[in-house]
Amino acid sequence: MPDDRIDIDLHVETVVRLSRKMPDDRIDIDLHLDEVDTTSAEAKATYEEIKEYVLQTHGLNVSTLYISQVKRKLGLEVGKSYHQAKSDNAKVPHCPKDKENAIVDALKYYKMV
Repeated sequence: MPDDRIDIDLHVETVVRLSRKMPDDRIDIDLHLDEVDTTSAEAKATYEEIKEYVLQTHGLNVSTLYISQVKRKLGLEVGKSYHQAKSDNAKVPHCPKDKENAIVDALKYYKMV
């Protein structure tokens, strides 16, 4: 008896179209920054900016040590110093009054105080 089975090699291809759907709901917002008050985080000036301001407006060179002393005195946040004195009784210079006033002026200019 003959075999009635048929051998068929079945080959299937699938075609897929990929697409990116955009969301149905969208909200557009216009924000004008001149209408928004500056936050304290945005108003932080770097030590270099403070030094430059003091030099330009007061003609004084100030060190980062003096800036950090004034910031501590005013209760402002001061970053960690990586140049610590090697001995506990090291003599640390104190900021002169004229430079302190100039630094305070810079801090006011940058809205930090």
